[in-house]
Amino acid sequence: MLVPVLLSGGVGSRLWPVSRESYPKQFLSLAAEQSMLQETLARLGDMETSSPVVVCNEDHRFIVAEQLRHQHIEPGAIILEPVGRNTAPAVAVAAICAMKSDNDAILLVLPADHIIQNAEVFREAVAEALPLAEQGRLVTFGIIPTSAETGYGYIRSGDKLADGGFDIDRFVEKPDAETAQQYLHSGDYYWNSGMFMLKASVYLQELQKFSPAILEASQRALQYAQGDLDFERLDTEIFAACPSDSIDYAVMEKTELGAVLPLDCGWSDVGAWSALWDVADKDQQGNVLKGDVLLDNSKNNYIHSDSRLVAVTGVENLVVIETSDAVLVANRDKVQDVKNLVTQLRELDRTEANIHSRVYRPWGFYESLIEGASFQVKRIVVNAGHKLSLQKHFKRAEHWVVVSGVAEVSRDQEVFNLVEGESTYIPLECKHRLANNTDKPLELIEVQSGSYLGEDDIERFDDDYGR
Repeated sequence: MLVPVLLSGGVGSRLWPVSRESYPKQFLSLAAEQSMLQETLARLGDMETSSPVVVCNEDHRFIVAEQLRHQHIEPGAIILEPVGRNTAPAVAVAAICAMKSDNDAILLVLPADHIIQNAEVFREAVAEALPLAEQGRLVTFGIIPTSAETGYGYIRSGDKLADGGFDIDRFVEKPDAETAQQYLHSGDYYWNSGMFMLKASVYLQELQKFSPAILEASQRALQYAQGDLDFERLDTEIFAACPSDSIDYAVMEKTELGAVLPLDCGWSDVGAWSALWDVADKDQQGNVLKGDVLLDNSKNNYIHSDSRLVAVTGVENLVVIETSDAVLVANRDKVQDVKNLVTQLRELDRTEANIHSRVYRPWGFYESLIEGASFQVKRIVVNAGHKLSLQKHFKRAEHWVVVSGVAEVSRDQEVFNLVEGESTYIPLECKHRLANNTDKPLELIEVQSGSYLGEDDIERFDDDYGR
């Protein structure tokens, strides 16, 4: 059986300020109505596959589960990494997990943060790769280059195979511009897509041969994994000690079983804002506009507004990204350097590097509207049928005002409902809970006041999500 394996561990720092560590690009709707993770599954169409396996950071587990639920997809497993260890261990734990159900499982390994514009061509390539994988080949999909791109690694093809594709001659690192131009003209080089099709047993066999420490750590981390609701939580200490390496370095560059299958499907790994400009529809002046944007005498720009009007005049070749707490302005040719700004933010211990003003939780989300020295105002949305933990705070009190929906409030020994326009007060050290027992979202405004307003001022007594 063909098992889709979605690798969802990236942080997408080059797409800051929209993509951040707490809610990275694979969960965002940047080029379509659905998130990139959802699009990755949707492009499989009606292909005959088993339930997908998702490998993700444990901090993103509820986001993954919720996005799969919206697609009515029941995952085969959601495997939680306590720390990132690159793609070789991630594929290893997925392979071990898949073989529990099927010793002959074939994995279709897909990063969850790529764009593919022609899904039908992609599916045809998957069908073409299947016989190769069944024969024990480790197949990678090589993207036919359309430009001398210096931001991608390349694969040089070798001899043509009887059943399609080519032997892999070698992998090469990201080239300089002159070398990339040579690769483009030669016709023997392909962009390294990071997508693979391989038999789980063969991958583990080759991993044992070339990177046994990764295999051993992956096996033990999964052996001692803890079930957590619908998740498999890898053992923290064992997995943290696993060598960090990519599937390319650990296996594909060393194995004699590798094959590359050329693919021309409108692929992009969305490594920077310029990649979204490349694939988006543009106006007559070459501008891409997202959100509330007013434009005058400007061309070839990518302008994205999340929360307010962005007005630009007399500019060209810019990327302007507005969120509620940060604005990025960059030359479109220099957007790869956005990661340097994120590094500076982390060095300055700025929360904007990692956290959005809107923070997603398994029950819904909250966003900070205004904050002072001893107060904070938040908007809280609780999804239908969900509730927060039973909790109390030691350093802050809260006022709740219902904007829409019906809130069930537990306040010490009291339990009562609040409807639109009604409010209540939660004093210090009051044991409380907020629940939405209806089939519609609940929205309220929360005003916090106290000596400390951090999210770690909390004691939980009961929680549906095991936190």
